[in-house]
This record gives sequence, C-alpha cells and structure tokens, in this order.
Amino acid sequence: MKTWHEMRRFPVAIQLLLVNQLGVNTGFYLLIPYLATHLDENLGMSAAVVGIVLGVRNLSQQGLFIIGGSAADRLGARGVIIAGCALRTVGFALFALGDSLAVLIAASVLSGFAGALFNPAVRAYIAQEAGERKAEAFALFNVFATTGALIGPLLGSALLLVDFRTSALTAAAIFAVLTVAQALVLPAREVEPSKGTVLADWREVLGHRAFLAFALAMVGMFTLENQLYLLLPDGARRATGWDGAAGLVFLVGTLANLTLQLRITRALKVSGDRARWITVGLGLMALAFLPPTLVAGGSGGPDGIADAVLRALPVLVGALLLYLGVMVAQPFVMELVPGFGRPELTGTYFGIFYVVSGIAAALGNAVVGWAMDAGERGDADWLPWACCALFGLASALGVAWLHRLGSLPTTPKSAAPAVVSGHPGHGATKETREKRETT
Repeated sequence: MKTWHEMRRFPVAIQLLLVNQLGVNTGFYLLIPYLATHLDENLGMSAAVVGIVLGVRNLSQQGLFIIGGSAADRLGARGVIIAGCALRTVGFALFALGDSLAVLIAASVLSGFAGALFNPAVRAYIAQEAGERKAEAFALFNVFATTGALIGPLLGSALLLVDFRTSALTAAAIFAVLTVAQALVLPAREVEPSKGTVLADWREVLGHRAFLAFALAMVGMFTLENQLYLLLPDGARRATGWDGAAGLVFLVGTLANLTLQLRITRALKVSGDRARWITVGLGLMALAFLPPTLVAGGSGGPDGIADAVLRALPVLVGALLLYLGVMVAQPFVMELVPGFGRPELTGTYFGIFYVVSGIAAALGNAVVGWAMDAGERGDADWLPWACCALFGLASALGVAWLHRLGSLPTTPKSAAPAVVSGHPGHGATKETREKRETT
C-alpha cells in the first residue's frame, strides 16, 4: 500500500511509466527465458543456431542503446517509448508465428531494437519529469521492474503448459496494450531544437572521461545483477537438489524490494552524498557472493528436507544481500547519470551509459561463465562466487576513487522546465504544475 501511495504522489506520466515497466518486464520474462528451449526442443535447431538467434537479440539491444538515447533527445521521449513498445509487439508476435530462421532473426532484431529504443527513453523521461525526486522515482521504478521480473517467469511457465505460441502471443498482447496506453495517456514534452548534429552529441558524451570511467565502474553492478538469473539460481538448485529452489531467489528479492526499496532510498538520500551510497551498495553486492561458498561444492545432495533448508539458507542470504546492494546503489546511479552533462542530452547519456556498461558486463558474464566451468572441472566450485565478489569489490573501489578525485556530480542536475502538451496545465512549467498538485 505504501508503494501505491508513494506512486500517486508523482505526475501521471511517471505513474504510467512505472506501470509500463511492470508490464515490460512481465512480458519480457514471460517469453525470453523459455526461448532457447523452444528453439532447441520444439524447432530442433542446433546449439549454434540458438546461440545466433539469442546473440542477435542481445546485440541489437546493447549495441543500439545510443540510437534510442539520441532519438529521445531529438524527437521526444514519448514517441520513442511508444515506437519501442510497438516494435516489441511485432517482434514477439513473430516469435509466435514464425518457424524459419529468417523470421526468427527478424523477430530477434525487432525485439532487441525495441529495447534499445524505450529503455533509455523511459529513463530520460523519468529523470526529466521527476525533478529533484529522481532517486525516489528510480527507486519505485526498481520496485515495479523487480515485480515484473518475478511475475513474468511464473506466468510464462504456466502458459507453456499450453504451448510456446500461446506464451509468445500473450507477451505480444501485453506490449500492444502498453503501446495503446502510452499513446492515449503519456503526455508529450516539448523538445528544444538541437543546435548541433547527432555525431557532435556523441562526441561530447564520449569525450567526457569522468562519465565513461563511471560507466565502466558500473560493470560490477550489471554483471552481478545478471547473476540473479545465472549463478544464484544454479547455486540454489545445486544446494537443495530441487529445481524449484531457483524461484525462491526471486521471491526473496521481490518481497525485500517491495518492503524496503523506498525506505532505503529515502533514508539514504538525506544522510550522505550519492557516490558514498553507490560504493556501499556495490560493496554489499560483492559481499553477497560469500555466504553461498559455504555450500558450494558440497558432497552429494541434501540429506532430507531439513538439510535442504539449511543448505538453501546461505544462498538465500546471498540473494538478499545482492538485492539490498542493488536497492542501495541503483536509484542513485540512475540519478547521477544525467548529472554529468546538459539536460538536453539526458537520453544520449543514458544510451551511451548502457552501451558502455552493457558491453563491459557482457565480458564480465563471460568471465563468470568460464569460472563456473573451470570450477566444476577443477573441483573448485567456490571459484565463480569469488570471481563475482572481486567484480563487486573492483566496482566499489572504482566509484570510491572517482569520488575521491571529485569526478562525480555532487548534486544531481535538474532538467530544464518542460512544457507538456495534451495534458491538464498545458503551457505551464513543471514547477508550476507541482505547486498546483500540492494545493
């Protein structure tokens, strides 16, 4: 209830984008985690072809974030968000209706490019609309995203009892509904005419060394977040001998997120600078990978239910610490990104931030995967956990070092007052609208 009450204190645009993120993650995780199995078992494709289809989707998203960010700055975030959701509707529908490799590649490209469009655009819109309350807005964003990431796989596993096509069409329908809702309700923001070229914008952002260093320092956060879908579920299954134990990882995180995220962000916002709390959050994320080493590589399976519960506890403690670290760090990371440059380039900064950190995190995930294989071959099951702890520690030290050098924004910059069309209060500045809402 507190989450919904806090949500209602924000403008309608942010409320819609929060619900939008719930739907986006629900639709995404309803389909994508089961796509590889569908390609392999239902369509009989080789592992190499499956890897190509999944790789094209990931490359289309990670490599094109910069396009989505620049489009949001120059065309307006609203239109880019709508276009992204519409494209993902088409892409997911193609996954349901097409069996040939050409159609599946097209579906992968469209669904990946869709994410590249709306991900930076949504964050740019929230950063601009939230004003001085960016941290709280991104905290709520994290709550809705995490909830969607829990609902999606549960709904997907239920729909797969029918067939994959039903699951894919349901995901496409979710994005279709989101597209229509945004077109009808999301207010348009007036876009200031740009005085330079897109390439000049990219050069400006890529020439900002402190920003690029910060994006690279975030490799730990993105790499370790991804272990919620790789290493931690695998550790839970190995420790308990029960495939369903992976779901407990998400359940623990979602409950913690719903009950603690806003409280944590609000408390930390008034008691220290952002960089310090990002460092603390990254440190917690590193610490999260130490408890599971207590049960990594245990001989044989659990001896009964009681032993399975005891063996699951270190993994679940690790999952809780990881979620807590994300809850501490992520809202302030999102708050700082637009603070590096001009408000007119907010989308471009988010786009390049995700390109740089996404590529670095992909390399980090490859290292973790190698450590998992090497640990299993060499009877060193602790290796991937230690590897992740080092990633988190390196990121924490990197942010602390940048803060010590004075390279990070100390006070997040607010976006310039925006004019909103097609919305009550048309022509009023954002500050004026906020005063009206509080009277």
